[in-house]
Amino acid sequence: MVKKKNTPDTTRTEGKGGGKGLFGSLKETLTNERTAYVTGLLVCLFVIYAGLAFLSFFFTGSADQSEIENVPLSDLVINQGSVENWTGVRGAVLADLFMNRWFGISSFMILVFFGTLGARLMRLTRVSLLKRFLFCAAALVWGSVFFAFAFRAGYEDSFIYLGGRHGYVISNLLTGNIGIPGVVLLLTGSFLVIAVCTSRRTVPFLQRLLSFAWLGGLFRRTAKASDSISRPKKKGEEKDKEDEGEGETPAEPSDAAADDDAEKGYIYKDNEGFEITVPRDEEEYTPPAEPADFAEPEEQQPFPPNPSADDEEPFDETELGEYDPKLDLSNFRNPNIDLLKKYDVGEHQIDIEEQNANQRKIKQTLENFNISISSIKATVGPTITLYEVVPDVGVRISKIRNLEDDIALNLSALGIRIIAPMPGKGTIGIEVPNKDPQIVSMQSILASRRFQETKFDLPVALGKTITNEIFIFDLCKMPHLLVAGATGQGKSVGLNAIITSLLYKKHPSELKFVLVDPKMVEFSIYSEIERHYLAKLPDSDKAIITDFTKVIHTLNSLCIEMDDRYDLLMKAHTRNIKEYNDKFRSRRLNPEKGHRYMQYIVVIIDEFGDLIMTAGKEIELPIARIAQKARAVGIHMVIATQRPSTNIITGTIKANFPARIAFRVSSMIDSRTILDSPGANQLIGRGDLLFSQGSEMTRVQCAFIDTPEVEQVSAYIGEQAGFATAHLLPEYTAEGDGDKSNTVDMSDLDPLFADSARLLVIQQQGSTSLIQRKFSIGYNRAGRLMDQLEKAGIVGPFEGSKARQVLIQDEHTLEQKLAAING
Repeated sequence: MVKKKNTPDTTRTEGKGGGKGLFGSLKETLTNERTAYVTGLLVCLFVIYAGLAFLSFFFTGSADQSEIENVPLSDLVINQGSVENWTGVRGAVLADLFMNRWFGISSFMILVFFGTLGARLMRLTRVSLLKRFLFCAAALVWGSVFFAFAFRAGYEDSFIYLGGRHGYVISNLLTGNIGIPGVVLLLTGSFLVIAVCTSRRTVPFLQRLLSFAWLGGLFRRTAKASDSISRPKKKGEEKDKEDEGEGETPAEPSDAAADDDAEKGYIYKDNEGFEITVPRDEEEYTPPAEPADFAEPEEQQPFPPNPSADDEEPFDETELGEYDPKLDLSNFRNPNIDLLKKYDVGEHQIDIEEQNANQRKIKQTLENFNISISSIKATVGPTITLYEVVPDVGVRISKIRNLEDDIALNLSALGIRIIAPMPGKGTIGIEVPNKDPQIVSMQSILASRRFQETKFDLPVALGKTITNEIFIFDLCKMPHLLVAGATGQGKSVGLNAIITSLLYKKHPSELKFVLVDPKMVEFSIYSEIERHYLAKLPDSDKAIITDFTKVIHTLNSLCIEMDDRYDLLMKAHTRNIKEYNDKFRSRRLNPEKGHRYMQYIVVIIDEFGDLIMTAGKEIELPIARIAQKARAVGIHMVIATQRPSTNIITGTIKANFPARIAFRVSSMIDSRTILDSPGANQLIGRGDLLFSQGSEMTRVQCAFIDTPEVEQVSAYIGEQAGFATAHLLPEYTAEGDGDKSNTVDMSDLDPLFADSARLLVIQQQGSTSLIQRKFSIGYNRAGRLMDQLEKAGIVGPFEGSKARQVLIQDEHTLEQKLAAING
């Protein structure tokens, strides 16, 4: 027996695939580049043919009208020589159909649309077909009605109907209903609507036209011209103007211009007009020489011993002179600049060949994509060179922005960033990393005249911009700062730069730090300045906080301090800490009524993400309170994280931290989380950062300060006389402390009591943090659960750093225990 072939199966499979392949092949045919090009070419050829037919109609339409009117097309084809239209019988019929019977002259808009369609299929243009269709349709209808209305008088005597029959029917209908003035207004209004929707320049033009400001300029020019004609010129004036003209001919730069160029920096120009600007480094500040012998200051009585006891009387002891808060540490000296390392960078050397090669490659890349530019110039910074490109008229900015990866590929750069357009300039910026970046030392930043003479209340010198300018901001005006970046991109160095800047400018009596260091190693080098600059809770052994439970207590203590300060501001009738301290220094506030000099408090939290994951809302809520209200009373926050995700940097945090520093991150999503815009993912690392405040964004190379330099600064401060102890914050009693800490009420068990007991018995580990992580609760609630479990005999007592011992070994015994407790 012959075996049957599997023809049906094959046929079924092929038919199934063929059905699917039919639509797939049709789609592939329509989207195929070659097919699309051929289709577009045929459409363009038809447009040219129809255009010739329409154009010929103006010259031959009168003769052809009698030949083609009421004659079948088949008869016309037989008598091909009977028409004079350049495109033959079919062209004559087509032209008569569109030009006379339909839309008239505005029928050319149909050819415009189909011409755009053909060019789009041939990939000659990227014009939006929908926008072009809407424009052509509106212009077709409007033009038909307009020409019919404007030339309605000669309709019967002419062989060509300029508006077509469509236009004449609508025109007569409108004229009969709203009259001639109504039709004029309707056509004018519709024309303006079409113009506004078509071009963005229409609205500004109409605003200038309807404001009649051009009439005033016309009158002024007319009056000026008449004055110049009526008033003869004096000989002296003519001679002076001739001398001025002769002086301007050589184009010799003046001394002022030369000074401006010198301040701007070195400028190199080549024969092709490419300009390279190398900004000068800022001048180093030389402090005035201090006298050799320091006179011992007189002992100052801060306030009179017997102040006025009458509450209603205003307190005024200005005759004693101003109160100086620095007297307690009158011999304290801020750190010396020599403690910081000075890198031998020397003069800002640049590689002209590198700059010329980069600008040629940028030009070539843009030209490869049919983008022409009129000029390009470069500004060389310490680590980044900014190329400012001026595109030709008509070049879309988005085309250049989309070529970011192509430009980076041709330049062989680590990554480039395109700023299109640059704020305040008519250029497009392309930031390219230098092949030989320079170190921006903290010594050069703090020794600059700009930092030494700054009048900011809390000046933070962060580094240098692309134009080699020292970048300094006032933390009081921020008022809080969010720092984020991936591991190893310079975040810790940036925090050290912030702290060091403040240590070099502020006296210990004016500034206190609250340092939170969950990693336990970042801020430990500042332990030596505890009695000078640090603040802590009264019951804390160390000022640098490493335990997250202490973090919660410290933040809540700062909230208490904030509320106390607001009470003092209210009593003093002042609005902020600056006004309050000025009033206190002038001795117009009575210390016996609780008034005191307020120091600025800067809270710096490292690894904020770890704290949020551990404590959650118990950390976020006090931070939100401080961020919302504490600006006026001199409490400012700087929080840093290496995990810029939305569950760490929540909407509450972002809303209250308008100033942000972003070091390099791994993805655009992280950049948008920090800055609300891309850009941080295109940085090159090693201290390269973006500083954002509101809508402004500045690229800065963070100043480098090494750990030995920080240690020397801390040692220098620690060797000087300080206060008796660190600044003590208000006491804070946590929820669950006090009376409940000694007695546990077993009648009011937590809803998670049974689940927590089962968890600890299964894991055989009596850990509070385990309960926190498993049930996503705060430390206080987890601590109360642990106290209840201890009271119930499920876990043992507290054993210091060790986990508690679990007293029940199996779940069966635990269930019996729970049943006894509930029963």
